[in-house]
Amino acid sequence: MEIILLQKVANLGQIGDRVKVKSGYARNFLVPTGRATLATATNIKKFEAQRAVLEERAAEDLTQAQRRAASFENFKLELKAKAGTEGKLFGSIGTADIAEAAVKAGQPVARSEVRMPMGPIRTLGEHQVQLHLHTDVNVTLVVTIVAEE
Repeated sequence: MEIILLQKVANLGQIGDRVKVKSGYARNFLVPTGRATLATATNIKKFEAQRAVLEERAAEDLTQAQRRAASFENFKLELKAKAGTEGKLFGSIGTADIAEAAVKAGQPVARSEVRMPMGPIRTLGEHQVQLHLHTDVNVTLVVTIVAEE
């Protein structure tokens, strides 16, 4: 199925690219979320008329994400959790816990922006977590887990 991208999509293309994707990916994800539209003659004309507006909006989103990334530059997050004597946590710290703690600390972060490729945190100490603020903007956040007393 051929589509026109309305915003940048990772591993697929830039705004305005006409790409072929599997029909389920287009129908179930790209089109409903507003990232793409079907590449019909009328949609192509409509896109060309709106191209400048879409590119301006994308540039604005990128600058906003870069501003947010700058605010995380010297930000360190500290979480308290119950732990055993060997430094292992009773339970784990996941994306929701990190997002909630960041919001309480004054840095608004959505749960979907927190990326933990190594899985949930299960030990005390300093850990690095990725924040995916935009398709082009990733920030490393230092999270320190301290034992609750």
